[in-house]
Amino acid sequence: MQKWMLKNIKVDYKQMSKELQISEILCKIMVNRGIVEKEVAYDFLNPNLNKLHNPLLMKDLNNGVKVIKQKISEDKKIRIIGDYDVDGVISTYLLYTALSNCGAIVDYEIPHRVEDGYGINNSIIDTAHQDGIDTIITCDNGISAIEQIKHAKELGLTVIVTDHHDVPFIEDEEGNRTYIRSEADAIINHKQLDCQYPFKHLCGGGVVYKFIQVLYAEMGIKQELLEELLQFVAIATVCDVVDLVDENRVLVKKGLELINYTNNIGLKALMKATGIEGKPISTYTLGFVIGPCINATGRLDYAKKGLELLLSNNVDEADALANELHQLNEERKQMTIEGVEQIIKNIESTCAGKDKVFVVYKSGIHESIAGIIAGRIKDKYHVPTIILTDAEDGVKGSARSIEGYNMFEELLKCKDLLTKFGGHPMAAGLSLLSENIESMRERLNQLTTLTEEDLIPKIYIDAQLPLEMITLELAEKLQELEPFGKGNSKPLFAEKELKVTSASVLGVNKNVLKLKLLSKKGKVMEAVYFGNIPEFEKLIINKFGQLEVDKLYKGKGNEIVLDFIYTVGINEYRGNKSVQMIIQSYR
Repeated sequence: MQKWMLKNIKVDYKQMSKELQISEILCKIMVNRGIVEKEVAYDFLNPNLNKLHNPLLMKDLNNGVKVIKQKISEDKKIRIIGDYDVDGVISTYLLYTALSNCGAIVDYEIPHRVEDGYGINNSIIDTAHQDGIDTIITCDNGISAIEQIKHAKELGLTVIVTDHHDVPFIEDEEGNRTYIRSEADAIINHKQLDCQYPFKHLCGGGVVYKFIQVLYAEMGIKQELLEELLQFVAIATVCDVVDLVDENRVLVKKGLELINYTNNIGLKALMKATGIEGKPISTYTLGFVIGPCINATGRLDYAKKGLELLLSNNVDEADALANELHQLNEERKQMTIEGVEQIIKNIESTCAGKDKVFVVYKSGIHESIAGIIAGRIKDKYHVPTIILTDAEDGVKGSARSIEGYNMFEELLKCKDLLTKFGGHPMAAGLSLLSENIESMRERLNQLTTLTEEDLIPKIYIDAQLPLEMITLELAEKLQELEPFGKGNSKPLFAEKELKVTSASVLGVNKNVLKLKLLSKKGKVMEAVYFGNIPEFEKLIINKFGQLEVDKLYKGKGNEIVLDFIYTVGINEYRGNKSVQMIIQSYR
């Protein structure tokens, strides 16, 4: 069951269309994304690098650059400490490349997901000290490493933090929060309360890029070398699922232009290994093909392999690494499918299925894919989901949430039951003793304010769009709103009571449903559906009967009439372009 919601914000679209010289439908889509002012709308339609915010507005950034510049001049050893996800790997690549270009004596370390856990730890610090490292610079981590950085300072190390995660705090019994800061020599994070940087949605790679902007200017490095890095910033930004608005929109738009013509040997090898060589690279490609392969090494092996791929200057080595990453991702996919099936069976065979917050423990689930599984379960049932599995000390897992349920704040209510946790409203990681699992499940469900209405998934429609208005010209105009992603989702349209005149199942795996739709005014339009075909057929049979389904697949006259939510896309075949509907939902 879904609730379809038509966005209807009161704005003079005719005037807006006239001022911006674009169609009213594009104006409506932008307004639905909170873009109302003319200047903001113009910048959205014309993303340009000169619209990037001044990096010197970011607290401690100039100070951090001065420290690094001095360390480079003194030939001090610098070590980058990254993270094992895509953003962390890319951030490490960006920093390592930039510091190398500046002549620094630099190396890197990325923690092992299982052996080390997230972020910088005392073992990594001790090793750095033993190796004669003078300065540690973190990326995509470090903001919460209060005790670890204190340890580093006690050993005489210089520490610079670049991060984008929320600033840690301590909370008293009345719920008052005091935000805390480590002893690092510079903390570069736009989410600090006293940071004047105007845009708060950069990923770790975005923060590092701002740092490099100033460093390159100070060191006299060519602007072209700075812009070359944008293709990697785009990967990090898309894969870390931050809002693709404002500065992020510019970074991704320009990055995609570059990545389609990349000279990076590792990226080219990965495109070849995954079968996307020669095809246009989009946010989808970054988020669902390239990113997961880089991520898979951090999940099932060692994240350094993803970094080594990007740094490789040898074609044969790059091809071998790319094939290994691709294979690891295929293994990860299969493990995820099996894990999801196990969790669904658990939910539907126990009382957990009646909960408003799912807390499911399953032995044998690889801890690195608990978050992916939690996300799949959350999507299937539209219920906040926590997936737990065995760890060295008790159990650990990942949580994924729905709109209206702040997972981090809810877990705060269980902090006495947890040995460790962190995150944000939509996702979190946690550890606890196994004997506390049931207590946490009960407390989360007892204290939740979620209603049955909250648990009904809502689809927000940009506009009701008759088939008569769907043209190739419209599809091409919609491309001006790309790149699509979080904060700028692909426009969703809807139309009621469309007659389905024929259907056929296509694809090697028989997973594409092609439909022919007919409007009341006689307009015929082709549509494709990539969802659950048996579920679609089941709905038709229940409503119209098996006979009508048989007629549908034979292209004979039938009684089937449905409402559809869809996006508008362009189908290219042998040089010819045609517009098509891509079905997202139906009723």
